[in-house]
Amino acid sequence: MHRSLENIHVLKILAGIEKEYGKMPNDSGRIFTTRLAANFGSLKDLYWSLYGGRSNCNKHFNQLIFTLYNNFRLRSRGLKNQDQKRSANPDWLLDQRWVGMSLYPSHFNKNLDGFIRRIDYLEELGINVVHLMPVFETSADENDGGYSVKNYRKVQPSLGTMDDIASIARSFRKKGMLLTLDVVLNHTSREHKWARKARKGNKKFQDYYYIYDDRTIPDQFESHMSEVFPATAPGNFTYEKEIDKWVMTVFHHYQWDLNYSNPRVLNEMVDVMLYLANQGVDILRLDAPAFLWKQIGTNSQNLPQAHNVLHLMKLCSEIVAPGTKFIAEAIVAPNEIIKYFGSDRDPECDLAYNATLMALIWESMATTKVGLMLKSLNKLPEKPLGTSWINYVRSHDDIGLCFDDEDIYQVGFDAGMHRSFLLDYYTGKFQGSQASGALFMHNPQTGDARLSGSLASLAGLEKALAGQDRMQVELAISRIILSHAVTMSFGGLPMLFSGDEIGQLNDYTYLEDESKKHDSRWMHRADMNWESADKRHVPDSVQQQIFTAIQKLIEIRKSTPDWMDLNNRRLVYCENQHVLAFIRTGPLPADSGLKETKTLTIANFDSVKQLINRDLLREQGFDQSENLIDKFTGLPLSFKNGFIQLLPYQFYFISQNS
Repeated sequence: MHRSLENIHVLKILAGIEKEYGKMPNDSGRIFTTRLAANFGSLKDLYWSLYGGRSNCNKHFNQLIFTLYNNFRLRSRGLKNQDQKRSANPDWLLDQRWVGMSLYPSHFNKNLDGFIRRIDYLEELGINVVHLMPVFETSADENDGGYSVKNYRKVQPSLGTMDDIASIARSFRKKGMLLTLDVVLNHTSREHKWARKARKGNKKFQDYYYIYDDRTIPDQFESHMSEVFPATAPGNFTYEKEIDKWVMTVFHHYQWDLNYSNPRVLNEMVDVMLYLANQGVDILRLDAPAFLWKQIGTNSQNLPQAHNVLHLMKLCSEIVAPGTKFIAEAIVAPNEIIKYFGSDRDPECDLAYNATLMALIWESMATTKVGLMLKSLNKLPEKPLGTSWINYVRSHDDIGLCFDDEDIYQVGFDAGMHRSFLLDYYTGKFQGSQASGALFMHNPQTGDARLSGSLASLAGLEKALAGQDRMQVELAISRIILSHAVTMSFGGLPMLFSGDEIGQLNDYTYLEDESKKHDSRWMHRADMNWESADKRHVPDSVQQQIFTAIQKLIEIRKSTPDWMDLNNRRLVYCENQHVLAFIRTGPLPADSGLKETKTLTIANFDSVKQLINRDLLREQGFDQSENLIDKFTGLPLSFKNGFIQLLPYQFYFISQNS
């Protein structure tokens, strides 16, 4: 009976669609109705779980389906063909041949036209996934680095136009590259047309946000909510004098939080996402999804309804643009981040940032030990098959020390003291530290803070070059290369941050800019130094050493099939507290005569030589009757008295078919 009623509902909606848009073309109409029918039950159940208490829920749901069809009919034939090819190979994004880079177009080469002229540079390195960081229209002054959007359908005029985005997407498809863009889901700029209408007293658009006449309800929210930027943007509400009301502004006073308990907001944002997918965007990076649903009496983060919203958005994309993938930009605890993948049955996002691995790499660099890394990674829940991590060393954002206190205690450290040590180490205050970083969002009362700084400066290159210390320069370069070796081989999509491939240092000119000097993250958001990049072809230059090493890591990654992300990584304990080891395995074609291929990564996080018992190789199934070669250097492994020898910050990729 339930299924029959569902079918009647679908038929009524389809009849309404044909009345609005005319008869569906046979082929594409059949594809749309098939996908809609396959997902209709789940879509409706999710919508009613969020909005079933509203008398007009059915009306808004029907409008959502109309929105899906409108975007489907506007989707180009080429993109529809691409959708079908990708649907036939659902694991296409897990392939080890994908390697990414995130960049600000304005910093990379002034604008989108400048970016287009430098695509060959990315191809030279081996990059084929590009995240163009916020490109949409923002206010000139208050814009949170582009994450305060005025118009989701218009590029910032200084960068270019939507035609440029579509042109880049077409060029990428020809080159076999992927385009990633941000969708800022949680909030809009107070200058967005919805917010402008709300500020003029339009009740319909005031309901798009959390707007209150007095502090009664805001105070109820605030009693359980934390602050994202306590030092520069305390509190979660802002008084808007223009309308004599309080507006929820979790991030900054000029970023108004969208109210997803209003179905109109969900429908609008689904329309935005599908519009971008129709421009040829392959991957949508969903910004701040942890904050999507607000509820009094909770901290308004990671709520079940937020996951329902993401699942619903995913189903909408599967109906209209199944070749488009989602990234969850949710920098939360490991037991929470895993939820943003959803499950095999209830998918949400295809990719998520592995902030845990990133922070652990920096922790191990500082301590020279991998105990906390092994303990934390061993507890990381297994993600659903078909999803993947984004592994990175640096990004445009800060470094949060997101470790579990209990894990810190279990490896012999006091949690508070250990975090203080790491903050001191990476700001160069700790004796012997070579790092040059800065605190971000420091709270003097609690001592809590995050870290800013470029990869090269945090790894010690800035101080080493300033001191003309050749040995320290070499060690810093080794740290940089080691960190990328881990992210390339760990399992997931490695994502570089522009400038890291040439060892770009901190840029302190942000301190001279009144709008930026209070935000230390601008020190690692420097303009690309193309004069420095040109030195990548100068033998033995710092730039050449780093660029060619990363280039080689990318080549190895692309040619190592067992690095495809099939949840096929296993940590290996090698009885040396300074050495990280893990093994990746992968099946070979049936006609190869071999069962599997495997690659063992061994990485020394210490500044002194380390030894590993060669019995480890036998225990992991490596045949030692053959010479074992390190894939990075192409040389046989170095043994000494029955031990594998690792120089400071050296790593091995040991591979063998069996």
